[in-house]
Amino acid sequence: MSFRYMRLFVMFDLPVETSAQKRQYRRFRKFLIEKGFIMEQYSIYSKLVLNHSVASSYQKQLRANLPPQGNIQMLIITEKQYSDIIVLRGEKQTNIESSTERKVIL
Repeated sequence: MSFRYMRLFVMFDLPVETSAQKRQYRRFRKFLIEKGFIMEQYSIYSKLVLNHSVASSYQKQLRANLPPQGNIQMLIITEKQYSDIIVLRGEKQTNIESSTERKVIL
């Protein structure tokens, strides 16, 4: 068995309109956190795994804990590919309503 660190991404879009759907969402999110996944963005979680076979075992566990509704996607990339990630952050939005600057176009 070769040791090649991989990153397993779980991206999900679950409905949260009813109380039952909210409960299923919380249960799935709690499952991810208990398994050691970290939040990259809202509804995108990742976990560092040792190799592809370990990632496959986590995929089986995720399939066993799927909520009945929603869209869930899994992606495996190497840690080398993940290290090439570029993070872009915009400036914080200013509240235009409370500013004294006004622009009037006639």
